[in-house]
Amino acid sequence: MGMQIGIVGKPNVGKSTFFNAATDANAEIANYPFTTIEANRGVMYVRKPCPCKDFDVKCTPHNSKCIKGTRYVPIEAIDVAGLVPGAHEGRGLGNKFLDDLRQADALIHIVDASGSTDDEGNPCSLGSYDPILDVDFLEKEITFWLNGIIKKDLDAIARRCELEGKKIEKMFAEKLTGLGIKEDHIHNAVRSINLNTDAPSKWTEDEVLQLSEYIKKISKPMLIAFNKCDIALDKDIAKSLELKKKGYVVIPTSSEGELALTNAAKKGFIDYNPGSNDFNILKESDLSSKQLKALKYIKSHVLQKYGSTGIQKCIEEAIEMLNLIVVYPVEDETHLSDKKGRILPDAYLMPLGSIARDLAYKVHTDIGDRFIRAIDARTHRIIGADHELKDGDVIRIVADS
Repeated sequence: MGMQIGIVGKPNVGKSTFFNAATDANAEIANYPFTTIEANRGVMYVRKPCPCKDFDVKCTPHNSKCIKGTRYVPIEAIDVAGLVPGAHEGRGLGNKFLDDLRQADALIHIVDASGSTDDEGNPCSLGSYDPILDVDFLEKEITFWLNGIIKKDLDAIARRCELEGKKIEKMFAEKLTGLGIKEDHIHNAVRSINLNTDAPSKWTEDEVLQLSEYIKKISKPMLIAFNKCDIALDKDIAKSLELKKKGYVVIPTSSEGELALTNAAKKGFIDYNPGSNDFNILKESDLSSKQLKALKYIKSHVLQKYGSTGIQKCIEEAIEMLNLIVVYPVEDETHLSDKKGRILPDAYLMPLGSIARDLAYKVHTDIGDRFIRAIDARTHRIIGADHELKDGDVIRIVADS
């Protein structure tokens, strides 16, 4: 399975709207808590410069799309149903929601910046609820959930480590692998808070909670989408500065604005690319005065005020947090094509530090197993299995037939 971005937050903050605006899926949108029961999945796209410009060729993308030299590279998104306080104790549909988070590599937390939904996700008057409370509560819920999982087997794991001399990081990694948590995440956490790995049975409750907090931070990096920014009061938008001081990436967003623009673009009414700071009306005569008014509102209250609807920016910041690069595998390095003749057909997101053999496995397990060498299409040099890939590389894999 590839990387996944989890879209999280309490009910009724525009989470499903964000998901729809960011993906090709259509989650049910309604103004009441618990609309989303099953986790919805979809595909979001990250913008990257397409190599077609560098090579002066016309590409024929297969797994992605290219618009005027910008490649939109796919990454899976999972829309996790709304969390409410006490979810880790099974409140609401808590356990199911937290289970849906397991495979997410990074989280985009949708927060109602306008303060018009209370802690349970019920509508309240504009500006009457503090959006910062949502950030604190979600962090707490995920930490307590992880803490519960870690504590469950801690005694047995600690005993084995102390009796058999096993590495606690390795044993925890085996236990937490289903949560997308790796051994180096645990190793970094243990080292950062100076835990005594020789005597894990002596760890205090507070130390285990600290460990859970730290593992969460490095294994599930989170950014804040400050949603409904067009109706938020200035006092609440200013709260994003408080969050930034705490180290969060905060992006003002308008999910409804993005959804309206992408729908209008699909119908051919406007020319708009996701992430743009403007759009052009193509068929003014086909639009009603109500539609024109809505477009004008989005232009003045969102695009001109914030530079974009923020949706695309959230996706790209999430990729940045995960340190991902984009690599283009081809079967013919001269024509940059696959065996069907498609030029620069596929674009893959891979972790920074990936090597040529990793790309071979990403293309197909058999190709990874039969890897002989690779060729860098930009330099025409032969590269070995352990050659570290760079962002934008175009690579031919040579495998044993």
